[in-house]
Amino acid sequence: MSEETPGLISVVIPVYNGERFLKAAVESVLDQDYIRLEVIVVDDGSTDSSGTIARSFDKPVTCISQVNAGLGAARNAGIQASRGEFLAFLDADDLWTSDKLASQVKRLNEVPELECIFGLVDHFQDEDISGRFVVNVAGAAVGPVAGTMLIRRESLERVGLFATDRRLGEFIDWWARARDAGLRYEILPQVALRRRVHGANMTITQSANHSDYLHVLKAALDRRRAAQ
Repeated sequence: MSEETPGLISVVIPVYNGERFLKAAVESVLDQDYIRLEVIVVDDGSTDSSGTIARSFDKPVTCISQVNAGLGAARNAGIQASRGEFLAFLDADDLWTSDKLASQVKRLNEVPELECIFGLVDHFQDEDISGRFVVNVAGAAVGPVAGTMLIRRESLERVGLFATDRRLGEFIDWWARARDAGLRYEILPQVALRRRVHGANMTITQSANHSDYLHVLKAALDRRRAAQ
């Protein structure tokens, strides 16, 4: 890849009944300061107009549909349909800052041994939860999050696809496997993702279901014991 021909970035956006937010999420990708993109919206069995909204966009946006199978399966379907040498992921209710991809791919090109780049997360409160939840939106959060990640395709393939046997914790599981595999990563000190906090967030609506998180932790411990 040369500076004249930047690498293709495949952006995967899973959506399930996200008609209220999807248009803004896709537009935040199309507004990126980066020219070689394909955007794959995966309609995960939505019963609202999410698929119609996704198909209203021209190229580089495409939409594929599947029976509802969860976030991990939707991300995997997008990966398998993609062509880019880099992969990035955005949830349908979140937004990217305009320089997210350009700054991250620049860093990966500067340091060839790096496999993956993350950024910071800025949370903002949606109007639909006013008075319903106490939300701390001060400051930018630090830590590996799927929505801030840009990863080389071969590196993601080395770690493996996302888990499909749970509704929560699929990225925690993937990240544990990535750490076990020695993924070489860096976190850029700039906001890459604006995460929307609203009443339909999966982590709010399914907060009582802790079994998936326990399954993730047990699997990570089992891998490390087997490696000893």
